[in-house]
Amino acid sequence: MAEGDVTAILKSADLARTIDRYQRAGFELLGTFPDDDPTWAALGRDGLVLHFMAGATPWVGPPQFTGCFYVHPDSVQAVYAQVKDKITCEWGVEERAWGARELTLSDPDGYFLTFTEPL
Repeated sequence: MAEGDVTAILKSADLARTIDRYQRAGFELLGTFPDDDPTWAALGRDGLVLHFMAGATPWVGPPQFTGCFYVHPDSVQAVYAQVKDKITCEWGVEERAWGARELTLSDPDGYFLTFTEPL
C-alpha cells in the first residue's frame, strides 16, 4: 500500500447492487467471498480500496457514514468522462475556492466519494 492509500470496510444493504454501482464508477472488483453467494467484496481505484459486507455484520443498524471519501485520480475530468453516461453525479466537475477540481458521486447506501485534484 502506498502512502496516502485508504482502505475502509463498509456495510452494504445489497452487495450485488453495490458491486454494480462501483464497477460503473470505474472501480475494479478485487475479490468476493464466498463464491456461491458473496457477502463480502473488495473494490478499488486510484488508491482507495473499499471492502463491503452484507448480511450479518458486526455493526448494528443500516449502512451509514457521515462524511466523504476522497479519491485522488490523475484527472477528475477523465473520471467524469468515464462515468457520466453510467451514473448520476451528485455535483461536479467544479473548481472550488480552495484550489481543487472536484467531482462527487454517491452510492445506493448513502456513501459519498469525491474525486479531487489540485487546480
